[in-house]
Formats: sequence, structure tokens, C-alpha cells
Amino acid sequence: MMIESNNNPRGIDIAGLLKESAIAALVALGLTIVMLGLRTVDTTTGLGITTRWPLVAVAVISVFAGRLLFAFRREWKASKGPVSRDRKKEEDRAATIIKRFSTIGGPVFIAFALVLPLMPFADRYVVDVATYVLIYVMLGWGLNIVVGLAGLLDLGYVAFYAVGAYSYALFAFYFDLSFWVCLPLAGLCAASFGVLLGFPVLRLRGDYLAIVTLGFGEIIRIILLNWYKFTNGPDGISGIPRPSFFGLEFKRTAVEGTQTFHQFFDLDYSSMHRLIFLYYLILILALITNFFTLRIRKMPVGRAWEALREDEIACRSLGINPTNTKLTAFALGAMFAGFAGSFFATRQAFISPESFTFIESAVILAIVVLGGMGSQVGVAIAAILLIGGTELFRGLEEYRMLAFGGLMVAIMVWKPRGLLAHREPTIKLHPDKGPPPEAIKAVTEGEGK
Repeated sequence: MMIESNNNPRGIDIAGLLKESAIAALVALGLTIVMLGLRTVDTTTGLGITTRWPLVAVAVISVFAGRLLFAFRREWKASKGPVSRDRKKEEDRAATIIKRFSTIGGPVFIAFALVLPLMPFADRYVVDVATYVLIYVMLGWGLNIVVGLAGLLDLGYVAFYAVGAYSYALFAFYFDLSFWVCLPLAGLCAASFGVLLGFPVLRLRGDYLAIVTLGFGEIIRIILLNWYKFTNGPDGISGIPRPSFFGLEFKRTAVEGTQTFHQFFDLDYSSMHRLIFLYYLILILALITNFFTLRIRKMPVGRAWEALREDEIACRSLGINPTNTKLTAFALGAMFAGFAGSFFATRQAFISPESFTFIESAVILAIVVLGGMGSQVGVAIAAILLIGGTELFRGLEEYRMLAFGGLMVAIMVWKPRGLLAHREPTIKLHPDKGPPPEAIKAVTEGEGK
């Protein structure tokens, strides 16, 4: 059956779309029979199995309907032929809106983040979730240097996150150093590992680069798991020191001869003081990461990253050294992951290799891709949606990750290039101006001759 019209010269094969949707539903049926249809329960005689066939039916019908709508949308767009001038104007208009949103939305987000702990609804749970989201915002901005600006696909970014966390924990545990001393040391250690990863992958691109970085992340995790004498293995490291506010600790009682935070400011003791302090600490670290990225992308090394992302061969022809360019991208991206890892360690006061699995790298990469590679505001919005949004579905229990995956699929279908995919050139020869009148006159005279 074909639907044809003057505006749809190629037509849409409805039978083909139904067949495609039926195949997707059949695959969903095979997966959901075991994942949703059968469930183990405790009985008086041992383990038993209960069935949940209505859930299977809902899942299969949802997959069929979703695939049918997606396929129909794809064929409808294809049937319209090449992009018309009107559609190009719409895309330019959308790019202008995105630019304005980025200009206005950034300060609004920062202002809201600054006053969030002071809001009436900001209880312990809200501040804790906001702190958790800001960690991933910082990680997303750090990975954006490698993936969004330099165009290097990194699937092992969690390795630098782990190096920063363990560096802070070991320096604080064995050498009794404060957070403010361990923080730059953790970033330096992570940057060193970034350079160490950069050397073997200098000649790799695309899928090969992704495989090597994935292997590097697994190597770090396995080392942390098996080097028991140094990292305490699967038992992890506990009792990690907390940061203080200029020497004032957030405790109920102070050591003899010192004062705590609430005693110095004559406040009633509250555990919220430490949580709010940690929230503002990660907010400052995230803003420093954002400010650094925005500044460095306008410098020669930042423009070299963007040239490398667009075309490495053309980058070489311009005299840019790809080796140094890649190493600086890996080192700086890893450094900010190290800072985030050190904060994670001091916030949790306990770390173990289970906190740094591949799924963490996948989530951080998803934040960068869904937000729009190279877009700072887009990465922040994606982190809020993916990390903060999953907290909204916590009541769904076992279906929480299903909602997480559905949100990712919806974003990629709606915005395949990311939420804020439009990127303005970092440097313009004549910003917001047309060609100089002298150039127009010379070209006109040349055409007349």
C-alpha cells in the first residue's frame, strides 16, 4: 500500500513500516519474556517463579507503536526530498534562538544555582542531589574538551575520575595532607595519566581510539581491584578526611584548643552546614572548569583542537602539531576529571573500584553527546536531565533504568545532534559584519573587467 501525493512523490510504504515495527516488537518479546515476564520470589520451599505477562504485553505494544511512529517520521522526512530554502531559514532561525538561549540561560542557571541551598524547599535530599548533578556537570565539561572540542572519542574517561579520587584518598590517608593540598595533586596525577594514555593513541582515530580508551579504563579499574596492598582492593578506602572551611571543621564538638564552624559563627549545630559547603565547593569547581574551557577555546591551543576535530590532514597542512594538540586535550580533560574525583572522594568519605565502572564513562559520554558536543550550556542541561531526571523516577524502582534509557532515546530522536548542537565559530574575521566595502568594490570592478 502506497500513499502518494504531489507533495510526496516517492510515497510511503505502509506495509514496510508495519513489517519493520513487527520485527522490532518480536525482538522486544524475546527480551522481555525473561526480563519482565518471569520473576523469582522467595517461597517456603525455596525460590519460585511468578509470571507478569501483562507487563510483557505493554512492553511489546509500546515498542511496536514507538517504532512505527519513528519509522513513519523518518520516511515522511525522506519523502519531502532535499532541504528547501524555507527549511534552511528555519534552521538559521533555530540557531539564532539557541544562541540567545545560551547567552541568557547561562547566567540564569548560575544565579539559580547560587541561591538553591537558600530556597525553602532545599532540604537535605535536594542539596545532596544537586551536588551529585554538579559532579556530572563538571565531568561533562571536562570530557567536552576531549570529545566536543578535539573530536577524540574517549570511552575510558572514568579512569581519570578514579585516579583523582584514589590520589586524594591516598595522599590524605598516608601523608595527612589537607583537601586544599591534595586537590591540585590529584589533578596533576590525573593529567599525567591523560598524557600516558595520549601517547599510544596518537595515530588512532574513530572506533580504534574508542577501543583503546575503553581498555585503558578497564586496566585502571582492574589495577585498583587487584593491588590490595596499595588500594585496599575491593574493600575500598574509608575514613577519607573531609574538607574544612579555612581550618574550621563541620563537627559537633571541637578538638581542645580549636573551634568548629558553628561555634566560630555562633550558630546552632546542623549537619546541613557541611552539605551546603560541599555544594558550593563543587559549584565553584564546576564554574572554574566552564570558565577555563570558554577561555582556552579562544586561544591558539583551543583553535588547534577545533581544527583537529574537523580535519586532521588539513590540520597538519596548516603546520599544527597533532601530537601536542592531542596530548594537551587528554591532559586538560583528565585534570578536571581528577578534580571531580577528589571531590567525590571527600564527599563520600569512602571509595572502591565499584564506583568507577564502564557505565560511568558511558553516562558521562551520553551527557556530552546529548547536550551537543562543544556546547557548555547543552552539557549542563543534559546532566540535569539524565542525572537529576533519574531521581524523579526513583519510585519506579526496577524500571528506573528503563525510564533513563527511554529519556535518552527520546532526546536522540528529537535532537539527533544534541540539545544545543549549533556551534558558533570561535574566532570571526569580521564579527557580526559583512565584507568590507573595499573588498566588495574590488570584486565588482574585477567582474566588470
